[in-house]
Amino acid sequence: MKQAFLLISSMLVLLTCFSQSQKIKQKDLKKLFKTMAGEFSSEQQSKDDSAFFNIKLRMKPIALNNDGYWLYVEQAMATMQEKPYRQRVYHLYIQDDTTIVSKVFEVKNSAQYINVWKTEEKLKVITTDSLVDRQGCGIFLHKKLNKIFGGSTPGKECLSSLRGATYATSEVTIFKDKIVSWDRGWDKNDKQVWGAVKGGYIFIKNGKF
Repeated sequence: MKQAFLLISSMLVLLTCFSQSQKIKQKDLKKLFKTMAGEFSSEQQSKDDSAFFNIKLRMKPIALNNDGYWLYVEQAMATMQEKPYRQRVYHLYIQDDTTIVSKVFEVKNSAQYINVWKTEEKLKVITTDSLVDRQGCGIFLHKKLNKIFGGSTPGKECLSSLRGATYATSEVTIFKDKIVSWDRGWDKNDKQVWGAVKGGYIFIKNGKF
């Protein structure tokens, strides 16, 4: 019940404020970056609803260049943290006066970077040459009322072949203390073939970097 209430509350907030994108300033980009950087967990949601897994999400700042902000991202089942199922790098930058882009990159030879978020020195081995642009998979974020950021991937541009999918979509809402993220894969007939069905994962922030 608690998980359902949180999800419904989040969706109601979005419905009332998503049409009211506010002007983006440099300080908003920095604030978003600091909000996203940290350790998150869906443990509470998994306890409230067995349809959701207990997943650990870590987003660690890395220094690649001076264009915006960069984060190394790892997601793993709580019981398999040494075998993350997703490793990415996000590049946050301002696109225009109402849009912040979270550009998504895959990491080449990702196995060698598992758990590099634990050590600053190990993070330094990641360079722009280590990355592959996931074209069409970036999240276009807008600042809403109540200091919320929300957005999604554009249309069907994020290609995916996972479990019979032809494209993937991601919808993200970033609050001060949590991130609601809904990733789904769709086949050529627009039928969902992977991802949560009921709604997005609720990742509660429980640590800072």
